[in-house]
Amino acid sequence: MPAEDTNTRAWLIYGQRQLARAYAPPVPERLGWTPWEGIGPGAEVLGDVTGRRVLDIGSGAGHHAVHLARVHGARVTGIELSPSQHERAVSTHVDVDGVEFVRADVAEYLDGAEPFDAAYAIGTLAFIDPHRSLPALRDGLRPDAPLILSLLHTDLHGHGPSTAVAPREQTILLRDDPPLPTQMWVLAPQLWEDLLTEYGFRVEAIDLFPHPGENAKVIQQLIRARRLPDRPTRATS
Repeated sequence: MPAEDTNTRAWLIYGQRQLARAYAPPVPERLGWTPWEGIGPGAEVLGDVTGRRVLDIGSGAGHHAVHLARVHGARVTGIELSPSQHERAVSTHVDVDGVEFVRADVAEYLDGAEPFDAAYAIGTLAFIDPHRSLPALRDGLRPDAPLILSLLHTDLHGHGPSTAVAPREQTILLRDDPPLPTQMWVLAPQLWEDLLTEYGFRVEAIDLFPHPGENAKVIQQLIRARRLPDRPTRATS
């Protein structure tokens, strides 16, 4: 099964399980880029998003999008491919001002959308082939727009990032249920920087955040990039 199809199936099942539990994550008081509270920066890395159109890539249950709209005054579009994850968001946050949830493939959606002022993905972009997602994001963002990506660097087993642009098997864990196999692009920071540069972004910073537990192996990376300006059209005689 192709990698992205494997991931689509996994997130469908994950969402179904959470719907069955009637679990909705709380809207955070502070936007976090890692799974661990208080580790790393907050929404300030997006810049001033007041009144700005912001894209939440793989918005899941919608709690991060709602935070940005309520606390920072952003106009957030949450893109989610999984129908069960999309259902979680709209069933809980359907009436929140400044937020819309769209069920769509992000690359297909951006092909016909008005460019956004900023975009971010919290743990989600690694489930999509970067050769498909990054050019779509480049075309779907305004010149100089920030793109902030939280990505896995080292997994639970201590396996560090790959140095080739290829997916590898990972799992989604959910308490009391069997793990869900996925295929993720867990790439080294330099490789992400090379890809982003290739597709029209300037990388401004890459930070690594280890798990706060003494013996834990997981490390998250946070990439701050910016969409480069359009090149001027060359005049021809």
